[in-house]
Amino acid sequence: MSSDSPVRVDAWLWAVRQFKTRSAATSACRAGHVRVNGERAKAAQPVRPGDEVRVRVDGFDRMLVVRQTLVKRVSASVAVTALEDRTPPRPPREAVPVVPVRDRGAGRPTKRERRDLERLRGR
Repeated sequence: MSSDSPVRVDAWLWAVRQFKTRSAATSACRAGHVRVNGERAKAAQPVRPGDEVRVRVDGFDRMLVVRQTLVKRVSASVAVTALEDRTPPRPPREAVPVVPVRDRGAGRPTKRERRDLERLRGR
């Protein structure tokens, strides 16, 4: 199951449970959300032990270092040993600004809603 031979980056990300499906990992590579050693990675790019893989998930980068290459999906306890997580801690929720979101198709904002938006933006 595991070895030190190179493995496709999308297969490795799926095997260490960063994505639910391999096709989701492939899509993330195509969208440019995966970098290997600082370079944008295609899905078939090989990774070896010691490579740094950055994955953008929910607007934040996860920094992972490959310790062991895996081809098949493994349990969560084994997956933890196959990577080293160097991701810095996320900022607290209070530090992340809240962006107002209107429901799609809700039409134009009313005068009251526009004033509230301007007050929120500090204008």
